[in-house]
Amino acid sequence: MAEPEALKNIIEAALLAAGGSLSLDGMQALFEEHEQPDKKRLREILEALARDYEGRGIEIREVASGWRIQVRQEVSPWVSRLWSERPPRYSRALLETLALIAYRQPITRGEIEDIRGVSVSSNIIKTLIEREWIRVLGHRDVPGRPALYGTTREFLDYFNLKSLDELPSLAEIRDLDEINRELELEGAEAPADSSAQGTAAEDEERKTADGDSDAPQASANGTGNDRQAEPMAAAAGDDEADVGAPATQAEAEGHG
Repeated sequence: MAEPEALKNIIEAALLAAGGSLSLDGMQALFEEHEQPDKKRLREILEALARDYEGRGIEIREVASGWRIQVRQEVSPWVSRLWSERPPRYSRALLETLALIAYRQPITRGEIEDIRGVSVSSNIIKTLIEREWIRVLGHRDVPGRPALYGTTREFLDYFNLKSLDELPSLAEIRDLDEINRELELEGAEAPADSSAQGTAAEDEERKTADGDSDAPQASANGTGNDRQAEPMAAAAGDDEADVGAPATQAEAEGHG
């Protein structure tokens, strides 16, 4: 077996070169069978590396599919300027649909429509599947056998989660809603002409955000891990949200 410091360097280099997350099994596969470190030893090395990175611009983060080296969130606004492409923007309707799937899975399209009170555009489901954020888990044993949707490991990795248990609680999201309402009340005290201009801009933004939906959108009230799904977009405080390549991730597609 390699010396402790050499082993640490090997794991660090592998995480940097992997271009994504690396599982414990993947780390063990780097070594010949007779020199493979056990998983307990690997966890100790990862913890030591995490301590080494404290106070620096990068960190080691465990997500659903393993460990990865990534940029810390507090410096991501600057690092993200390395790439000229703007992250894609998704409508509130898409984020509400994703939230319902995340909190109520397995769930059918019809059940999503019943909860939201409006139809779900086929483009929304298609986009979520193409992003590999959701997948078909099976089919409901009812006439028509509708598909049952659930989230994927890629969804957890993208949003920096190890498991669905790390999704924000309903209470946390409601706190954000209260802050947003207070900000709206403060904004209402602005001069009437400014308010009118803001309303016109919001209406225009709303049209853009809802462009991929076949029906009017429901209002956002938040999300909760009590499985009473409410829109993920609530925390954004707008009809659109940036959900591009995660700014905290050190690697980018086609880079490294």
